[in-house]
Amino acid sequence: MNLYSGPINQLIDELAALPGVGEKTAQRLAFFIINLPKDRVVRLSQSLLDAREKVHYCDTCFTLTDDTRCAVCRSEKRDHQTVMVVENVRDQAAYEKTGRYEGVYHVLHGAISPMTGVGPGDLKIKELVARVGKEDVKEVILATGSSLEGETTAMYISKLLKPAGIRVTRIASGVPVGGDLEYIDEITLLRALEGRTEL
Repeated sequence: MNLYSGPINQLIDELAALPGVGEKTAQRLAFFIINLPKDRVVRLSQSLLDAREKVHYCDTCFTLTDDTRCAVCRSEKRDHQTVMVVENVRDQAAYEKTGRYEGVYHVLHGAISPMTGVGPGDLKIKELVARVGKEDVKEVILATGSSLEGETTAMYISKLLKPAGIRVTRIASGVPVGGDLEYIDEITLLRALEGRTEL
């Protein structure tokens, strides 16, 4: 039984479809949005449309950007000989928040997971290998999660890159097994980065 009118139910359904948003949170958000001044709702809806239309993947590292290359890849102050490989954009953001990593990134958009049908061809691994082959990369830091999938992905990439004479390192443990990088505090991330080991 629908307690609310059609437009309210539709808004609740759309919000509830977002990851991490349950039915009650969706209701709270819907009522909050309905009670906003109209100009704020217009700005919110326009920002959603703009993000959807203008944001895409960086041609080099595959993070999100509104340009052909992201700010990190364009920066001359970054160490382009050191590439940190992360599973997703949120992991990259977690390392950027530390303010201590000076290299560049490569976003895989997932991890190898045969149980869910994700293989190496579904990730940006081929692009990483091509990038390392054409750029003057000296070190690749594998900062995938410490889950079974993250470890499998790290080992797979290591086996691809080691024959090319590239230094391949893995972030140190200190990141809990099964933990998502985006939820880990900056000190733990820094210790993991500084204590990385060669594979």
